[in-house]
Amino acid sequence: MTCILPGSSYSAAMSPDCGRILGHGVDPDMNCGSSLLLMNCGSSFLLALPEDVLALVSGLLNPVDLCNLSLCCRSLNELAASDKVWFMQCEKLGLVDAHDFISWRKVVDSYKTICRFLVKVKPLIGIWVHQNPELGNVVYVMWGFMSVVACRVIPQELGPLGFDGPLLWAPVFEIIGDSDGSPLFFLHGRETDKDYCYPGSLKAIHDRCNVLLLEAAPQKNMTTHAVRATIDDLGTDSSRRICRSEESRSISHRVAEGNDSVPFSRLAFGDRRRLLEIVADHVRLEMPASASHPLFPRSRDALAVEDELVMEKETTKEDVVMLAERRSLLIQMYRTGNVGEGQASSSSSKETVQLGSCIRGQCNTAGLSKGSWDKMAIDSSREQRVRNNLDCSISQHLSFDGRENSQNTKKRTIAGYFRDGFKQIIGKATGGNNGSIILKNGSSSSESKHVQLHEFLRSGSSVGLSLHASTMKLSTYRAWPIMHDNRFALYKLPQPLPVEGQEYAGLWGGTFGWPPGRPAEDKPGKALFFLLLSYEESDEGKYLIATKILEGTHYVLHPNGSAMFIVNINEPSSDPFPWETDRDSLPVVIRQTYHGEGIANGYGFRYPGSKPGALFTLQSGLLAFVWRETRAVLTLQRLNLRSLLGKGERVAALPPVANFAYLTKSYSNVFAGFAGTHSLSFPSKI
Repeated sequence: MTCILPGSSYSAAMSPDCGRILGHGVDPDMNCGSSLLLMNCGSSFLLALPEDVLALVSGLLNPVDLCNLSLCCRSLNELAASDKVWFMQCEKLGLVDAHDFISWRKVVDSYKTICRFLVKVKPLIGIWVHQNPELGNVVYVMWGFMSVVACRVIPQELGPLGFDGPLLWAPVFEIIGDSDGSPLFFLHGRETDKDYCYPGSLKAIHDRCNVLLLEAAPQKNMTTHAVRATIDDLGTDSSRRICRSEESRSISHRVAEGNDSVPFSRLAFGDRRRLLEIVADHVRLEMPASASHPLFPRSRDALAVEDELVMEKETTKEDVVMLAERRSLLIQMYRTGNVGEGQASSSSSKETVQLGSCIRGQCNTAGLSKGSWDKMAIDSSREQRVRNNLDCSISQHLSFDGRENSQNTKKRTIAGYFRDGFKQIIGKATGGNNGSIILKNGSSSSESKHVQLHEFLRSGSSVGLSLHASTMKLSTYRAWPIMHDNRFALYKLPQPLPVEGQEYAGLWGGTFGWPPGRPAEDKPGKALFFLLLSYEESDEGKYLIATKILEGTHYVLHPNGSAMFIVNINEPSSDPFPWETDRDSLPVVIRQTYHGEGIANGYGFRYPGSKPGALFTLQSGLLAFVWRETRAVLTLQRLNLRSLLGKGERVAALPPVANFAYLTKSYSNVFAGFAGTHSLSFPSKI
């Protein structure tokens, strides 16, 4: 039997017309008979190769090609299922070190399972942000142990080790790969001084997702031990309070009833918030002490010991054992709703325990007691009042102005960049609510009004938490997305990689003062800033822009997403560097100096100004922007977040919904009380 690989050149051998072979890459000097003989040898050519050689050859294929190869015949199916073949695929992806996924192999069926998980969740890796609080809300999603872990970086001061010191962080969510590679979603949170996890489902992840949405999702199928019920089981009184009369509902609402499901985004903000809180309260599971192990392997940089090589191996083995035990426990909790070792959930009511074991973190609509629904329901007068206030803002509005994303051909000075930037930031609170989010399928959320809660719930017999990684067309300015205040979402920041001509692109840490990290006599600590450096070109030249995404002060100085400085790469500066030596008393070597302008006091918080200065690139790899008039200096060093979090300290999280997206407008460090941080100082005024 001839084995045919679909879509390959070998399929030409099945045609009686030998001339067709020449069009599929077969040697034209080979006669027709030899070509057919070669083709009829089938899979024997591949199978005759040594296994290691086959693994190398398979590395030229992608995972889809390998799956197609397995459909050809039994022999090639065995070849395509080989662990060595899929090890090469995992290594070719380049997402995780081979050292890590080799340790993952001990807890899953095969390297094919690992590859499947890596491909599914890789779009989540990166930096995600939200506008609130203005100090910065930075969530970094990174690889864990057969998992991805989302950690919020706490606004903090620079430690004694400077930019290389550990970071304070709090868990937001994690996604664990099951034994077959299926992703299991857990939201993290803390309530009544206890840590909880909130299991839920994960919707299909778009390859280019830029928005992470926390949603409640109705489900039709339930496990055998779950009670089947609908919203009608709540009783006529509750149903009457939740919904308006048939006569008062709009045509769009009635049409929505004919659909199989209603998007969570079409609910009013108050309904979405209360539904998320009630579902989270029903599905929560208290984290046992045995699950307090690290969520991810410690950074190898943290393993500096006397016998580094031996201790690193022993510590790594210890981490793998603890992480494997923790993973097994969480999977058990996800499947059964039990905390482990026969213990039930810590919730007080039997009803809540049953709900915790419903379909991987779903709760029965019948299980939502009348009292719970009463909390969710709103009377007609309050409903009308809420809708009047939020009609424009709750419809998922964001501005999408093509002029902001198109190439601006007008000549602009650096000061013009500052003015335009802050106008754009202010526009988020005003003009941003006049547009609408445009989804990937082209539909606009403003095309339809809110649906009622009972219309949303009628599509399923249970409801659970869900993480939705979606792709949306967002208005952005200098890599900072324009966000909506009433969406439980995180927004992905583009992370430009340093390339030729854009050597300084990427994430940098910054602090005020020179040398960096040395505390002044009157200020025991210095605030740590996170800055995203990106490039933008215009007719006047190429600009390097430092966008603030986090600041470790107690009370915010500048809006989130504002430019701390903008320099013209094509305009050298003759300004001298104010200091001759660095922290180690070594001479400071200046490589290049560029003219620019830095942020300064203006017309209040929302309207800062700018003052001239210069950016110095140092031989040591540091950057330093110096304001000409005040000689204030902002020193920068490139950061490796994975390494710093790996040797950092975990602190308490916020309550679950707020822990995912903190929507309350705030200008202070709302995380300080949870992180146990001490008083934070302000950088020097400019």
